[in-house]
Amino acid sequence: MTITALGPLETDILCRLCRACHPGFATTLRAGAGRSDMNVAGMASNRGRNLMNIADRAPGGAEFAVVLTNDADAPVLEKAAERGIPTEVVERAEDESRREHEQRVLEALAGYDFDLVCLDGYMRLLSDTFLDSAPTTLNVHPSLLPAFPGMDAWGDALEYGAKVVGCTVHVVTNAIDEDGEVIEDRIDAGPVVTQEPVPVYDGDDEDELADRVLYEGEFRAYPRAVEWFAEDRVTVDFEANRVSVDGDTGGDLPSRLLSSEDRAADLRYGENPHQDAAVYADNTVEEASVVHADQRNEGAKALSYNNYNDADGALNLIKEFDEPAAAVIKHTNPAGCATADTLADAYADALATDPKSAFGGIVALNRECDEATAAQIIDSFKEVVVAPGYTDAALDTLFEKENLRVLDVSDNYDVTEELTEKKLVGGRLVQERDQQSLTPEDLEVVTEREPTDEQIESMLFAWQTIKHVKSNAIVFAKRTETVGVGAGQVSRVDAVEIADMKARKDAEGKSPEGSVMASDAFFPFPDGIEKAAEAGIEAVIQPGGSKNDDIVIEAADEHDVAMVMTGQRAFRHD
Repeated sequence: MTITALGPLETDILCRLCRACHPGFATTLRAGAGRSDMNVAGMASNRGRNLMNIADRAPGGAEFAVVLTNDADAPVLEKAAERGIPTEVVERAEDESRREHEQRVLEALAGYDFDLVCLDGYMRLLSDTFLDSAPTTLNVHPSLLPAFPGMDAWGDALEYGAKVVGCTVHVVTNAIDEDGEVIEDRIDAGPVVTQEPVPVYDGDDEDELADRVLYEGEFRAYPRAVEWFAEDRVTVDFEANRVSVDGDTGGDLPSRLLSSEDRAADLRYGENPHQDAAVYADNTVEEASVVHADQRNEGAKALSYNNYNDADGALNLIKEFDEPAAAVIKHTNPAGCATADTLADAYADALATDPKSAFGGIVALNRECDEATAAQIIDSFKEVVVAPGYTDAALDTLFEKENLRVLDVSDNYDVTEELTEKKLVGGRLVQERDQQSLTPEDLEVVTEREPTDEQIESMLFAWQTIKHVKSNAIVFAKRTETVGVGAGQVSRVDAVEIADMKARKDAEGKSPEGSVMASDAFFPFPDGIEKAAEAGIEAVIQPGGSKNDDIVIEAADEHDVAMVMTGQRAFRHD
């Protein structure tokens, strides 16, 4: 039998009556039916820190109608009063039975309108006297139930030697028999709403573990559970002892993100010397990764935070190409990138784009590094070289530079990490990895001048490269090598001017004349095209989509520049 409630209070009562009268029926309760917000009654015997955290965060718009305690000296009374939450005190008399006391608790709550009861350190087991008359009642327990139930979950976990504990938010069910005695195996045995894992570290004591479980576990899990109830997403199946939550599913972008990595190394410092840092490893990743790379010259200094970040960017760029490819990265932006028939030629072409900026940069190669390429790499100062293997002669050459870190990565360039993440203060952004790879058939020619086959090849190369340049991004390219890069500008026309300036001042043996230009987003005005034409650009690849596309195309036609549109952009903001 499924109950699609009348109101929250009536639903709970009816549900429990049906289970009592018809124990063979599969009874399901839909909690918080039809409400867009929720009033909560909190019950605590001490500080009620979880209740106050929920009050402060108001998950799903939930608000406290009342906080009740069975101890007149409980600190939660003052904390609730500071927040303007009404309070009630119902202490248990010495000669009062459990059920008699619970009846007085119900009477004290009768004047308040609430849809959910949240317990937080309420040091009384509740019987069916309370539970059958109150709305759904939740409790948070400091372990991953069914492990370590009872009063000393932290001590039990430490004694057992557990490496992971956490907390469990569960629906409270009756654990009291008809005589008022506790049924031990029913304590903390109600349906689980949500859980949060928390690590246990060597040297932890009960106080340290309790604090970690509270702040890293309960403060996350309890508000999450209340929000689900407030959003009317929870179905409690008492018969099956299960809770289901609408939308709490997996997939590429799950509703909850759990992450566990192991610290692989302490770093000398972070981006700056005053910042501590470490690198953490996900050992399930199969794709080529600098985190899992072997450092071939073990005597060299360890990688820094910036080295890891730049090397990751360089490796991800050269994964784009099937042909022998090389890239030089500086501050996560390409100083140069190229493909060629040989790795040595690819590296020479990449370096020649901006040898000045390549000083102190990161080199990434997508083929085994040979001695000819290694000899070029050590000709100027580099921090790190990344490749899927090295010949013995190449290693001998690279080892001549004492502090050039030589990383040996897998040659598995197939994408296994489908998502990318950026940690924010208070959360994180998660998105699908940008795996777009265009073909000539994906390009829409929008100008009177048609691009040549060679220009199309150059534009597609530039498009794969620009995915790894910070926005606003412009790349000049000729054949399959970069000529000039304008990265990270707040104005697109400025990025064009910088790419032109870099090509004219810093590139060796290259010129923007006759090159193609890639833009990671549309041109809002024709000035970017006009500057490109002045630089000698003959073809442009850009997403299109501006309300000014017509006048941008008109500017390209006026300057006899071929232009294709991709219909998709390639922003990279971090």
